[in-house]
Amino acid sequence: MRVAITREVSPRIGRCELTYQVREPINIDLARVQHHRYEECLISLGCTVCRLPAEPELPDSVFVEDAAIVLDELAVITRPGAESRRAEIESIAQALRPYRRLAYIEAPGILDGGDVLRLGRKLYVGLSRRSSQAAIQQMQDLLAGFGYTVTGVPVNDCLHLKSAVTQVADDTLLVNRNWVEGDLFGSVRMIDVDAREPFAANALAIGDVVVFPSAYTTTRTRLETHGIKVCPVDVSELAKAEGGVTCCSLIFPRV
Repeated sequence: MRVAITREVSPRIGRCELTYQVREPINIDLARVQHHRYEECLISLGCTVCRLPAEPELPDSVFVEDAAIVLDELAVITRPGAESRRAEIESIAQALRPYRRLAYIEAPGILDGGDVLRLGRKLYVGLSRRSSQAAIQQMQDLLAGFGYTVTGVPVNDCLHLKSAVTQVADDTLLVNRNWVEGDLFGSVRMIDVDAREPFAANALAIGDVVVFPSAYTTTRTRLETHGIKVCPVDVSELAKAEGGVTCCSLIFPRV
């Protein structure tokens, strides 16, 4: 049984933090419809969705992934790199408390969950504008007793590590090599995004199905050619806020 924590879209999402994208008007009603359909996709794949109410004063709060890293042994509550997002973490901590023991990233470390890619017992953390070496050291200390390794990975020209690379099967990564060096992740199969779809590397694997933005049709064909099942979702309005399919949920097994 998988739990998926989500949060309703803030009415102020149009005031979201932006780093690499030009601000465009966001249709809030359409964003909410797209988010609900995303949740429906998660339910169809066997997740029990725990939907938190919108945070009207927190524009980026729909992107719950950035507030925590949920492992089998504990949940690490982050300290987001954008100061405007740090008020998001308390409600996420409360939502996770029934499921996991909690640990926290402390100042001066900064960490966004979107920068953390888990491959088995290996955690790769993007050294981005939103996550720091100080947070990586804290994670190493917190997780050493559980057998995890934590490795910093340079990223460039994108918001988070998982903007550049995500896991789409047990032995396969989807990657934009212009934003991260693929060789840093060991001997796993790599599927490259189409050069015309640079944001297509953000995909969400649930079991043997990948939740994937419907806009990136050429990269989707590449996934399917490699035998990967795809559940397409339209997240075009959320993408205007630099959001992707991993960003909008925290998914973890009940233990």
